[in-house]
Amino acid sequence: MTTAGVESLYPFLYSAPDEPDALLAEVARSTAEKAREIVDLRQALAVEYGDRLVECARRLAAAFAAGGTLYAFGNGGSSTDAEDLSHLLLHPPPGNHPLPAISLTQDVAVLTALSNDVGYDVVFARQLAAFARAGDIAVGLSTSGGSTNVLRAFEEASRRGVLTVGLAGGGGGRMAESDAVDFLFAVPSASVHRVQEGQTTLYHVLWELTQWALDDRL
Repeated sequence: MTTAGVESLYPFLYSAPDEPDALLAEVARSTAEKAREIVDLRQALAVEYGDRLVECARRLAAAFAAGGTLYAFGNGGSSTDAEDLSHLLLHPPPGNHPLPAISLTQDVAVLTALSNDVGYDVVFARQLAAFARAGDIAVGLSTSGGSTNVLRAFEEASRRGVLTVGLAGGGGGRMAESDAVDFLFAVPSASVHRVQEGQTTLYHVLWELTQWALDDRL
């Protein structure tokens, strides 16, 4: 992010107030405001997607029960969320079902080879072509909803009979226009920070609901 971008988010850090107490008060106000934003956003997501999350979790549970594997992918911060999701599924807290999951961002050799030799647009689609089978699950994350390599992966997954789940921001971007996305959850915010916080909430809720569904509690 550029200096101008940071300044637009935190103008009080650049205004150089005469009193340190004034700066600290502004930091506290800004922190509280951002906390309220994500709380309000999470509540809005629950209202908007509550029933859809339950439906998706039931489909995920059925896929796992039938032997399916989940493949997660995304770029930048979304790649770390893909890693987090796969880790949560594989190594859940005690008392939960460990579930097969692979992050397609974890193999640097594969990512760099495909990027260099073929093109970055196919780094996830080519892996799904090699690994995914009908009945598996593909979860793609993109704050804009427009990442070409994520969309190409969904298209490949859909051709193979894979259940597809998209996490996006704003109105869903190109994910919302794609017939290859079975379940789309878009976080209604223009802030990348709030979108990623909302997406983290969504996939944790999906994980918990899936655990409930596997135990016939949903």
